[in-house]
Amino acid sequence: MRILHTSDWHLGQRLVNLERTEEHQHFLNWLLQTLENEQVEVLIMSGDVFDTGSPSNTAFKLYYDFLRKVCTTCCRHIIITGGNHDSVSTLSAPKELLECFNIHVIGGATTDPLDELIELYDKAGKLQLVVCAVPFLRDRDVRLSVSGETYEEREVRIKQGIAAHYEAFVPHVQQYKQQSVPVIAMGHLFAAGGSASDSEKEIHVGNLGQIGADQFPKEFDYVALGHLHRPQKVNNTHHIRYSGSPIPLSFSEVTDKKVVFILDFDADKLTELRELEIPCCRKLVRFKGSLDKVKQQLVLFDNSANHLPAWAEIQVELDSHLPDLNQQLEEVLALKPEVQVLIHRPPIIKANRQTLEQQVQQETDLHILSEKDVFLKRCESSLPDGDHTELVSTFSELLELMGQAEES
Repeated sequence: MRILHTSDWHLGQRLVNLERTEEHQHFLNWLLQTLENEQVEVLIMSGDVFDTGSPSNTAFKLYYDFLRKVCTTCCRHIIITGGNHDSVSTLSAPKELLECFNIHVIGGATTDPLDELIELYDKAGKLQLVVCAVPFLRDRDVRLSVSGETYEEREVRIKQGIAAHYEAFVPHVQQYKQQSVPVIAMGHLFAAGGSASDSEKEIHVGNLGQIGADQFPKEFDYVALGHLHRPQKVNNTHHIRYSGSPIPLSFSEVTDKKVVFILDFDADKLTELRELEIPCCRKLVRFKGSLDKVKQQLVLFDNSANHLPAWAEIQVELDSHLPDLNQQLEEVLALKPEVQVLIHRPPIIKANRQTLEQQVQQETDLHILSEKDVFLKRCESSLPDGDHTELVSTFSELLELMGQAEES
């Protein structure tokens, strides 16, 4: 059986208020063609289908058009789980209808692990694969609030709750293991040792919920994870992987290679695991350095491989203030219509770096900062010598609880 693992589509995402619809459509078209070319039988999508809990009509259209088209391919089963960006109710609303087309959606955690356990059969009715489709586990799903508990106690309880959710599948999958049927687990979480980029929102109370590779039961033949946007193994464990996002979602991902994973099973043995690189249609690029260096980078930049204009972030380092800085850059950019500047950060003045770095922080656009960044800056301003760990952790928990309240 051949399986394709993807995650973190973030349909409807905007970068500095510009839509990514064309990029997402390009990826979904490529994915449809890949399913056919690779003769994929099962598609698993590990969370964050949408970028917000209230997707736009355009994002919904991308999603449902894709599901409609994938039903005409050789791919016989689709399993989609909710992520921390997804609304449980929104994702789960058409659940019963989609099941008629062999599309299984698990928007949120359930009290009975059997509700998240999905058996997949071939055309002859033979059981071929079992998937433990675990969505993003919210704080209320994995622990009960305890008055007066410390930061360390919360950390232990969250980790125990996540690990226990996966452990609950073990008694139910033993029968499949005895029949040599492969068992895959899905998840949307921050596993210990993972490498994050700027675009992931911290989850589970400031990432308290990090669990290691050894906390996933050995009964799982593959663990398909979402949430981190860089493709990677967990603790260098071959069969526990993040597939990453299909497009770069922030400028911190400009050097990342975007991939999906293709899995081949023979009975319950993972015989092959390979990555397929996703072609890029819009490049995100950073230009940083002296004015001469930035101008040279712009002149030499080649965007011929991509059919959409590149989006750029620019920051110039100067020895002193330069009144015509913007004019000089605009003259170069006028010759590069294939480059569109999204973020032009204030210049760094070497002669007075410390003072101006503070000024840059004050002038940074709020749309670039997360809520947590703003809170941390306020803590550092009011309590410059204090330890802000507890305050930031509590603030992260409040943000998560607010997000849960908006979805309910």
